[in-house]
Amino acid sequence: MKIPDKFTGKWKIYHMDKWDTDYIDMEVPGHITIDKDGIGHFQFGLVTGEIDCRVEKYNGDERIEFTWYGSDEGDDISGRGWAEVHKKEMHGWIYIHLGDDSGFKAKKK
Repeated sequence: MKIPDKFTGKWKIYHMDKWDTDYIDMEVPGHITIDKDGIGHFQFGLVTGEIDCRVEKYNGDERIEFTWYGSDEGDDISGRGWAEVHKKEMHGWIYIHLGDDSGFKAKKK
């Protein structure tokens, strides 16, 4: 599945509802990256994930919805999420299966 250009590229996560900037950028600058084929990855704090995206129609616009698997301090974790792009900013939500969840905001690098 081809992902629209407005979603692709590397995005700097600058805000999360659940975690502060010190945690987001603890190990590397927090980011989310989406390729044109819908595969991507993210990292914030000690949480990393590999993403598999799909484009969905939502409220008359498009958004990506994704599943992911990864790790948190070496423990295997997984989850889901979604993201929309408005005015060159990505806003979305990341859910950790049986764990925390948080809204996020990111700007394209």
